[in-house]
Amino acid sequence: MRKTVIPIGPYHPLQEEPELFKLYCDGETVTDIEWETGYNHRGIEKLSESKTFDQVFFLVERICGICSTSHPFAFANAVEEIGAVEIPLRAKYIRTIIGELERIHSHLLWVGLAGHFLGYNTVYMWAWKYREPVLDLFELITGNRNSYAMFKIGGVRRDIPNENIAGITRILNELKPKLDLIKGAVMDDPVLHMRLKGVGVLTRQDVIDFCAVGPTSRASGVPGDIRRDDPYAAYGLVDWDVITAEEGDVFAKAEVRILEMYESVRIIEQCLEGLRKEQEGDIETKVKDIPPGMGNGHHEAPRGEVFHFVLTDGSNSPVRHKVRAPSYTNIATFKKSCIGQTISDATISLAAVDPCYCCTERMVVLYDAWTGKPLMNTRELVRKSQEKTEMLRKKIYH
Repeated sequence: MRKTVIPIGPYHPLQEEPELFKLYCDGETVTDIEWETGYNHRGIEKLSESKTFDQVFFLVERICGICSTSHPFAFANAVEEIGAVEIPLRAKYIRTIIGELERIHSHLLWVGLAGHFLGYNTVYMWAWKYREPVLDLFELITGNRNSYAMFKIGGVRRDIPNENIAGITRILNELKPKLDLIKGAVMDDPVLHMRLKGVGVLTRQDVIDFCAVGPTSRASGVPGDIRRDDPYAAYGLVDWDVITAEEGDVFAKAEVRILEMYESVRIIEQCLEGLRKEQEGDIETKVKDIPPGMGNGHHEAPRGEVFHFVLTDGSNSPVRHKVRAPSYTNIATFKKSCIGQTISDATISLAAVDPCYCCTERMVVLYDAWTGKPLMNTRELVRKSQEKTEMLRKKIYH
């Protein structure tokens, strides 16, 4: 039987980055799906090897604009493991505050875009409007609305003065009824129940098989959360709950993200109280050098666990730096969530894992299966890329 192929991308208004999904359809039903990224490789891991440890923080901030503190968080944890560095209590609270503010702003962004994709633009406008005070808090605390430049080995670069705590608390208190409004608009709307329940389902076993992380896994009843399972910063010092659901559909993923924002507010309030009790204190441990070793650092980013592996040789730069973002595992779940869905449901199922495609970029080196020798090295890959670019340039302009 002849199948219809429907491409989504590489450039599509639904997706914010270049990628290509091929939906193989029998009528309106998706029977198979293929996806390609590779349009946006920036060589972050290789660039890291030419930077000092302090410079790497500014580099990895730019892996993802929405998760611009998640990668510095994981990188700091990895390097501090190598150097056995214990950061001051005040720095732990500040790191956690930044991480949870980022979770709130990321989840609000996702809820707004999901509403927009579904044609529910009231939710879109509310969510993005109420996200603005969160970005204002970032500007108050760090000087920036994105790419906060707060992390360094041994602590943080800027303190949160105690005189600012009351103002931060006031904005958080003003945010709570707005979260209630969004929660009611999404979770109590019968149209959204009809539109999203039973759509894009991932079972608990699917999540385990694909190693999915973050809200994608917790919406299917798998309660993995690095903040609780391997506490770091101040997460082991405050009280909060891991939010889960059982249904595994798009509605459950929305529910988990909305309820997680309340937990983030709880965590931030407790950290602010910790800063208040601390009064003034150190915000960094002075680190002279990093010894040779290997470190694994992770952080529960808004999309799930982000993982950084760092290898050092005693110099001032990483010898090897490996990054695995949560989207790298979550995107693969489309093979389960989209097959059997209608075309209209497949698009919101794609968006439900909150994918970030530039985070997943990889370069591939081909090896001969018999000899183990590389068929093409990095220099040859670059040369072929340049040749293809020149070929396309001539094709377009001549």
